[in-house]
Amino acid sequence: MQIVGYRSDAPALLISEAGAVRRQSLAPGTELAYTLAERHCAGTIDGECHVACERERAPYCELHTTPWAVANNRDSEAEHAIYLAAFAPAVFKVGVTRLERLETRLREQGADRAAHISTVPNGRIARERETAIGLEHDITERVRVATKLRGFGESVDESSWNDLLTEFDVRETFAFDYELGLDGRPLAETMLSGVVRGSKGRVLVLDHRDTTYAVDLRDLVGYELSEGATDRELQASLDGFA
Repeated sequence: MQIVGYRSDAPALLISEAGAVRRQSLAPGTELAYTLAERHCAGTIDGECHVACERERAPYCELHTTPWAVANNRDSEAEHAIYLAAFAPAVFKVGVTRLERLETRLREQGADRAAHISTVPNGRIARERETAIGLEHDITERVRVATKLRGFGESVDESSWNDLLTEFDVRETFAFDYELGLDGRPLAETMLSGVVRGSKGRVLVLDHRDTTYAVDLRDLVGYELSEGATDRELQASLDGFA
């Protein structure tokens, strides 16, 4: 078995077994018991079939990596939304996506708050405006998963967020609750054993042996799997030693 992809809109892992691809649900309450083995290129998926690749580079080798420009040109003629997104406590970004995918895209990123600030005819104009807004207002266009993780269990700084919104003509606002019930920040780990608490963007939150872990789903892609919970020694919260 190999993890060959993931979905963050309806959280699931894509797992290849003997060339066939199945979905492993990551719905809250799902119990996972897998051990990670070697990692290599995840190859490609053709329909419901997996074409394997043994090259060492992971999650994808140079032959199976789609350039950003190519991926974004596929739907560049569709109407695009320009948005602002907030990640607790006070990390703000500007981004673009196809208008029809706006709310889905925000959830895929794990945004806590968001605002739709403009609609433009195509992706080229959207990306030009995105860059201009970022420079003019000193807002990033990218937020790393590690940065997002630092805000797990915290609330958005509403004052800073509202101050930012006053600089734009806001069309619609969004507030998301991922229902993780966190009392503090989970520990970052690469693993697939435990009970699913929930997901926020591409981050899976697991409870395992009295400790809550945050797993970047992209960091799992390419790993071979074996059945059975991990026996690897993991960092644990103080509660895990009780």
